[in-house]
Amino acid sequence: MSNWVDTIPLLSRFPALPAQIVLPGLVLIGIYGFTAVKRRFWDDKTTPLRGPPNPSFFFGHYKTVNQAEDRSQLYENWVNEYGPAYWISTGFGSKRIIICDPKANGHFYSKETYGYVQTKLSRVFIENLFGRGLLWAEGDSHRRQRKALSPAFSNAAIRKLTPVFYDAAYQLKALWDNKLDAGENSFDVQICLDSIGIAGFGHNFQAIEGKESPVVEVFESFGSTDTSIISQLIFFLGPVFPMLQRLPTKRNRMFKRLRSTIRGISDELLERNRREKEGLSTGETDKSIIGLLVKAETASSSLGMSEEEILAQNVLLLAGYETTSISLTWALIELSRKPEKQQRLRDELAEFSGSDPTFDQLSTGLPYLDAIAQEVLRLHPPVSETTRIAAEDDVIPFSKPFKTADGKLVSELFVSKGTVVSSPISYMNMSEELWGSDSREFRPERWLADESTSGSVLSQRAKEIGGHKHILTFVDGPRLCLGKSFALAEFKAVLSVLIRNYSFELPDGPQTKIEKHPSILPRPKLAGEKGARVPLKVKKID
Repeated sequence: MSNWVDTIPLLSRFPALPAQIVLPGLVLIGIYGFTAVKRRFWDDKTTPLRGPPNPSFFFGHYKTVNQAEDRSQLYENWVNEYGPAYWISTGFGSKRIIICDPKANGHFYSKETYGYVQTKLSRVFIENLFGRGLLWAEGDSHRRQRKALSPAFSNAAIRKLTPVFYDAAYQLKALWDNKLDAGENSFDVQICLDSIGIAGFGHNFQAIEGKESPVVEVFESFGSTDTSIISQLIFFLGPVFPMLQRLPTKRNRMFKRLRSTIRGISDELLERNRREKEGLSTGETDKSIIGLLVKAETASSSLGMSEEEILAQNVLLLAGYETTSISLTWALIELSRKPEKQQRLRDELAEFSGSDPTFDQLSTGLPYLDAIAQEVLRLHPPVSETTRIAAEDDVIPFSKPFKTADGKLVSELFVSKGTVVSSPISYMNMSEELWGSDSREFRPERWLADESTSGSVLSQRAKEIGGHKHILTFVDGPRLCLGKSFALAEFKAVLSVLIRNYSFELPDGPQTKIEKHPSILPRPKLAGEKGARVPLKVKKID
């Protein structure tokens, strides 16, 4: 899972700041900025790069990037003008490098957790929300936690959890059937979190039944704007002084409620595990992911995780609910735009009229379903880029030469320790140079086998990209998303149930305008809707 905190919209979500915040803020950040500029001039030996003109000394390109309708297109325009590596300004004299080359990105991801690490702001934010779990950890701690978590995300473990995905999908189907029977033919299709609650935590959040939950409240709260003085101060100064993220704002108090809720669920699992060990349990053995981790808590192996680390894996809620929910919503939108592709998928699934695909069939036996999943994840990665800071000097190789700011032609980029580097996931997934002239079109057929060559029809440049099946949605290297197979199985299981039972249309036809709603991860929304709502026309399949 990538560092999704990098994608939270910044300046666009706040009104003008009052003078009592701006003045002291400018002083403090000015001091930091001077220090950053001094370090840049005296200590930095990074290869000089070209880049777009700085639109604002204070804010750099924050607004340009975060308010762009299509960030991947913006980055592509800059690639065409400045080459596959360029600077953009992040305010007060600081900069970060954007690397837009398959070979360079492969090198960058291969050195994550040791060579390239998270920024201070990211780590404080993650710890504040989730604790010191896998997403927060670096280096040896990350390696140990990942090894301890791996068995819970194995194919064998997910195979046992697949029925849970179907159970949640059929609960959703029952809810939608009730709406249709009551005469509704258009309603919001955002997907609920019950399947990840049961599969990840052995706990039913009852979100489908409409039960209130701190978990749901926290996720939905990210779409609202907190205009309090303290929150604005934290926003304005947070990138410079990350410790301000610990102040007791309304949102931080909500995070505390989330952690408290997950702690209660985990305590319940701990007690259940003890009963199983003592032979006192009368219920079924807990097969949830957190349940498997709890069992390993007291393991003698050096890979055993502490209770604190287990609790910090509540990031599963974000990875399993928020990202998969967003991807499923985008899938229904894209299939509504292309009804012929929706029907082709329905035809492929027609053999399962009285049953559901098995885990193995979901994984390898339904090529068009797999192609739909790949294309949705390519076009709509929940996280648009990964930003890290160099923990040591490094040399990044590129697949072809590019011109530096001093006119030299080079095939390598020297990066000084302390330099901030970004991998633009959305650009790499949709670059016209890498994917061809139809790079921003929804065309699942690009993933199907070409019978004449016994391979896919992907362009040769696209095949140079690392990651899962040549996209960086699950990133790559040591931080390749551990829950990748979990997320794909959940996505495919739920989508297979919905497409077999319903047809979907956009309210104003294929040209209906879709926007992005600011949230912890940006969600799709129909233009004009209040909040992240995607009401589609839904009909039962006879």
